[in-house]
Parts: sequence; C-alpha cells; structure tokens
Amino acid sequence: MTGIAVPGPTEEKTFWPCLLLIQAPAESNIRNGVYSLDRPVVDEWIGQFEIFMVMITANFERAARPEFLLSEGKSERPSGNETATRAVDTALLDEYSRAVVSAVERVAPSVVNIEVQQRNKNRRGDIAGNGSGFVITPDGFILTNSHVVHAAIRIVVNLSGGRDYPAQLIGDDPETDLAVIRIDAPQLVHVRLADSESLRVGQLAIAIGNPFGFQASVTTGVISALGRSMYSQSGRLIDNIIQTDAALNPGNSGGPLVNSAGEVIGVNTAMIRPAQGICFSIASNTARLVAGWLIRDGRIRRSYIGVAGQNVPLHRRVIRFYNLSLETGVLVVSVEKNSPAERAGLREGDLIVAFNGQPIGSVHDLHKILVGEQIGVSASLTIIRHTEKMELPILPAESR
Repeated sequence: MTGIAVPGPTEEKTFWPCLLLIQAPAESNIRNGVYSLDRPVVDEWIGQFEIFMVMITANFERAARPEFLLSEGKSERPSGNETATRAVDTALLDEYSRAVVSAVERVAPSVVNIEVQQRNKNRRGDIAGNGSGFVITPDGFILTNSHVVHAAIRIVVNLSGGRDYPAQLIGDDPETDLAVIRIDAPQLVHVRLADSESLRVGQLAIAIGNPFGFQASVTTGVISALGRSMYSQSGRLIDNIIQTDAALNPGNSGGPLVNSAGEVIGVNTAMIRPAQGICFSIASNTARLVAGWLIRDGRIRRSYIGVAGQNVPLHRRVIRFYNLSLETGVLVVSVEKNSPAERAGLREGDLIVAFNGQPIGSVHDLHKILVGEQIGVSASLTIIRHTEKMELPILPAESR
C-alpha cells in the first residue's frame, strides 16, 4: 500500500490513508490523554486537521507498549474539589488528634490506680481488687467510685509516676456511687471539674483509667445521651447520668471522663457488658456536690419516712375529682415499724400523691425530696385512702 507523505514541522512523517477520515468519532470510554499529551479526544468529533495534530505529537514507540495504556490510564490527577476535601479531612484528623493528646497530657498525671483488699464474708481470705480515681485537690484528696473502696480494709494508691501511698477513706456514699479517699503526698497534679450542665450530645468524650490493671489506658468516643438515670447499690436512682460510647472495662470504675479542654465532665461508673459502646458516668456537677459533703462531713445526710413503695397509675376519676397534676402516685406496699410513716398513721394500700404540696409521681420523686434538710422538719404528706384525700403530718428522720 502506498503511503502519503505529509510534511511535519521538522521532518516528513508517513501516515496511512485510513487515518485521514472526516468526522471520525472518538471513543467515549477512553481516558483523557491516552492518545495525546496535548489534547483530549474523549466525547468529541474531530476532523482531518485534528487527526493530523493528534498523530504528529504521539510517540509511536511509547504507544506500542502495553505499559503506556496502564500508566497513563491510572495517572488521573484529583480534581480541585477532591484535593480540597482531602486537605480538610487531614486537617480535621489533626485537630482531633491534637485535642485528644492535649487533654490526656493535662489529666493523665492526676489519674491513679487504686488497689483494695476487702474481707470475704463467705470464704477465708481477703478479696483483692483494683479501680481508678483522680486527684481533685493538690493536698491529696482523690475521687473514685463507692463500689471500688466500699468496706475496704486496705487501700493503696499508685500514682502515675510509680509511687505507692497508703490511702485513708474520707467518705463513702453508695447512693451516688461516689467516694473520697486521701493520701499524704504534697503538690499533686489535680484536675478541674467542668460544668456538666453545658454538655451536648455528640461532644468528644475521653475516658482514662486502668482497665484490667493496664494503667493509664485512654479510650475516646462521644457523649451518646444526657439525663439518664440508673439505680445505685442501695436502690436509689442516680440522676443526670452521662451515657458515652468511650470504651470502659472492669478497672475503669472511678476514672475521669474528660472533654477536649482537659476538664473532667464525669466519673466513669458502669457499662452494660453484653452491649458495645453503652457506658455510663456520674455527671461532674453531682460529683462536685457529693465530694464537698464527703470532705466536710464524711457522709451524706438524707432523710427517710420508712415506707416501701411502688409506682402505680391513678384512676382517671380520682385525678379529675381531686384535680391532681400527675397521673401516677406511690402505692405504700409496707410500713416500717417505729418509723416516721407509722407514727404519722400511714397504712398499706395508701397512695402518696404529694409531699409538702409538691406532686409525687414515683418513688424517685420521693427520694429527691427526702434530702438532709428535711431531717427533723415537720412536713405534710398528701395521700389517697380508698377514695378519700387526706393530709397527714409527718416528721422525717435521718437515714442510717
């Protein structure tokens, strides 16, 4: 077949007539720059002049190699938007890492490992265990969980620097699962308690503790929910519990839950074992209040009236007739002998609907009202006996 000579810029090139097509369609599935380094031929119609320009700039030896298609086809450059997105992702990751590292550096020196020995009532020998805690004052006061140090006969605190100190139990409150211990060590690094009322769901949460004895372990997550309630070992409800997905394990109890500023927002206290990422912490505002009472008095004073109750719905006719604000009340299941309730004339089967004029819809509502300030202070108990509404004077006593 006879070729046609086409003059090039510097030398003559030879092309086959089949290349000199008019209106040759380009393949739409070919990546940009495969056939030419200068112009794309994807999704466009090109004429005789365009074919000529494409072919004179192509490198035939390079095009004959299979590597040419692979290398050029895989060498796509990211668009401007993709580059910007990757840069933003990198910056966000760096900010997240810096926030966690900074918070841990501030709080970790104040986190301690607590080793305890408790008497075994059923078997011979003592029971050994461990938990976590954190220093709240520079003169050695440490906040932890009640279930970590409750009924302990020996408490040893291991600081982050490796030093061991015997600890003294200052105060223990099982009803909020908080306790304060103290060691004789000067100039300790202590934490700052944040305002837990300002927390938001989705906020960064960092847990520091000693799970299974692995000291100073750090896990991160977010605040999953606020305002949860859970029962303490004594049966009372603890309010304002923080739910988080920062992983907790046995040994994390009593350790701090920290925000990105390195402030303690909660005291890690419990997890749901079968679940993944459902953990709970006592809010820092509750911890601050209880810790102050324990340091001052060594215990939390609460009042009681001496009844066992059950939450029950009220009949609609009763609600309408007496214009009650709540649809539930507390059914008196039993009355303790020689208790304030018995002296007030309370009977089994009575429905408690108010205390000092404040509506009572649950046992939890009654617990919240029976605080230390009510000890020895005369109050009025509103009950419904059968269909009759009655007011009984009652004098709450101190809970022991």
